[in-house]
Amino acid sequence: MMRALWSASSGMQAQQLNVDIISNNLANVNTTGFKKSRAEFKDLLYEVVKRPSVY
Repeated sequence: MMRALWSASSGMQAQQLNVDIISNNLANVNTTGFKKSRAEFKDLLYEVVKRPSVY
């Protein structure tokens, strides 16, 4: 049961990071010199790995 909750939680956090990046890109679309950001798998994996595990 805990593994399923952890899996769901990590998926939601990855999607939240993706939404945050997209919203930042949209907010700055007209800013001079702004370069878009992208969420890559290694970034999402790092977010999961750096958190302490609780069992």
